[in-house]
Amino acid sequence: MTPEDLDDMAALLGSPEVMRFYPRPKTREEASGWIGWNERLYREHGHGLWLIELRDTGEFVGNCGLTPQNVEGTVHVEIGYLVRAELQGHGYATEAAAACRDYARDVLHLDRLIAIIHPGNVPSQRVAEKVGLRLERLATVHGLRRRIYAGSI
Repeated sequence: MTPEDLDDMAALLGSPEVMRFYPRPKTREEASGWIGWNERLYREHGHGLWLIELRDTGEFVGNCGLTPQNVEGTVHVEIGYLVRAELQGHGYATEAAAACRDYARDVLHLDRLIAIIHPGNVPSQRVAEKVGLRLERLATVHGLRRRIYAGSI
């Protein structure tokens, strides 16, 4: 993810449907900040969120990756994913999340991942379960109650 991806990321993060489980869609400026945040993560941690693109065409699908997240005073590595609304339900999030899980285990040598998910976001919960995470608990994250899915990888 680079500044050249701003149009795609602004459309993704600005979509009311994609962002329905977030407090609100993000502005173009906030999407630029999202890209900057990921560039910092790449430098500081060697990973962050990456673009999801179709292999055959290079079409932008969304983003998925690994980010450090503070959950009630403890930092965990979260697997996160967002897919364009019209491409949801085709398995792209699951395929990308499985690849990120494998990268976390095989390259980063992590032994545990979490996913922070809105209680109403059943499709995201299914993706987490498909990659081996299970509901662990409810927690307050950034002032909001969320389901924490977690698992050994």
